[in-house]
Amino acid sequence: MINEQYKYSELTSKIIGCAMKVHSALGNGFQEVIYQRALQIEMNDNNLSFSREHVMPVYYKDQEIGTRRVDFLVEEVISVELKALIKLEDVHFAQAINYLEAYDLEVGLLINFGAKSLEFKRLLNSKFNQKNQGNPDVK
Repeated sequence: MINEQYKYSELTSKIIGCAMKVHSALGNGFQEVIYQRALQIEMNDNNLSFSREHVMPVYYKDQEIGTRRVDFLVEEVISVELKALIKLEDVHFAQAINYLEAYDLEVGLLINFGAKSLEFKRLLNSKFNQKNQGNPDVK
């Protein structure tokens, strides 16, 4: 699963591996919060540093206009958005990409536990501003 041409490939592969273990154990059919709690345990067991339901400000024209909670912020560089839906829709991809742009994070994962097989998508922020790298609160 590791592809050296992708930034943070080793880290995203580790997160996806944790999600696979959770989905293998629980299957589909639970509410999103159940998968959040299980993934938290699995990522702790794999020594990943993360914040769950990490509150991040949303800016418009350099003014804070609100906050949003990303399901997980892993190693301060990867946003992880979880879903528990039968099928992911375009709006879910757009939402996850909007979070990357709002928080100026380069890479994110959208993971869906609701399907029979675990679904995951690696997302890239084409508008990433490298000067803020490592400090997602700076806009």
